[in-house]
Amino acid sequence: MKRIVVAGASLAGLRAAEGLRAEGFDGELVIVGDEAHAPYNRPPLSKELLAGDVDRADVELQAVGDLSAEWRLGVAATGLDLAARRVALADGSELAYDGLVIATGAAARPLQAGHHLDGVFLLRTLDDSLRLRAALDEARTLVVVGAGFIGCEVAATARKLGLEVTMVDVAPAPMQPRVGDVVAGWAAGLHADRGVRLVLGTGVAALEGDGRLTAVRLADGTRIEADVAVVGLGSVPNTGWLEGSGVPLGNGVVCEATLAVQGVPSVVAAGDVASWPHAPAGGGLLRVEHWSNAVEQGAWAARTLLHGGEQAGPFQTLPSFWSDQHGVRIQSIGLPGLGDESVVVEGSPEEGAFAILYGRDGRVVGALSAGLPPRRLARLRKAVMGGAGLRETAARATESAAA
Repeated sequence: MKRIVVAGASLAGLRAAEGLRAEGFDGELVIVGDEAHAPYNRPPLSKELLAGDVDRADVELQAVGDLSAEWRLGVAATGLDLAARRVALADGSELAYDGLVIATGAAARPLQAGHHLDGVFLLRTLDDSLRLRAALDEARTLVVVGAGFIGCEVAATARKLGLEVTMVDVAPAPMQPRVGDVVAGWAAGLHADRGVRLVLGTGVAALEGDGRLTAVRLADGTRIEADVAVVGLGSVPNTGWLEGSGVPLGNGVVCEATLAVQGVPSVVAAGDVASWPHAPAGGGLLRVEHWSNAVEQGAWAARTLLHGGEQAGPFQTLPSFWSDQHGVRIQSIGLPGLGDESVVVEGSPEEGAFAILYGRDGRVVGALSAGLPPRRLARLRKAVMGGAGLRETAARATESAAA
């Protein structure tokens, strides 16, 4: 290969570029990004950067080694011609490639009714966070639409800044689809104790205002006055530019286990946009939006692109993430959302510090801790990775915690 194009100046794209150089690729490397910024860390956008504890320079990612790459920032990929091996860009130019890494990430899902109003924000990019931070400085009341991880982090940050915060979600408790009833119930108490008003079990019908947001109208007709609203309703993979190209799409770019794009030679995908068969998920397609996954997949995709899937082998990972809410660190490994039962193995939610195992069909599929040192969760890693028996693992973990 003489030229490789990385579509997406994301964390996954950067790690893929680093991986290409580390694996010996010495040809032309072009990195395309729709944002004007160089790659940066997204986790602080809803926490430290939004709170003003760090500045934009603190979230910039530094490349490991000399990439000797051409950066095309602020220019989105708009189309792909697989037969000609060319990527079309928003400025009208095209880039020929011998190999292509798709790492265009995901975009925040908007709430259509009232999304155009001033005072309504999504939170996905660095610019989103900076604009929201400026708006919160002038605001008194905030409504967070969606009580997922981003919504919960924004709510916690806004309370730290002194705003009156209401968080709305159709689920019965915060983060419930991802962490189950026990942790969600604990999270509801945590936010309520810190002054967040929770409105659960109902959705948002519209964001109201005449040019500027004045209120959030719920599905039951209730109106909540608001200076600012943040919509945190999940994300959608950035695959619009691939429509009609022949790249298989389905909750992202459909990949083989090696991260090679299914049925498409010399193209791989990594990060939030990639959907691949994952054994712990029953072999079904999985798309993961975690920091660690982007790092690992970027490097793996580079290996597959250069050396082929047979040599690279199937990509397997233990998904992990963390979240900081009201000064409490929440950490997770595996796929807690797949669990059909859970067992607390250390501490208790009532005490505010605990670890919990998740099982499906009697096998461990995930673990989560809140308010505990990282090492307490790390001891469960092997059991989660190996899909050990839930009851036996829970008994050992409980005994170890008590020792």
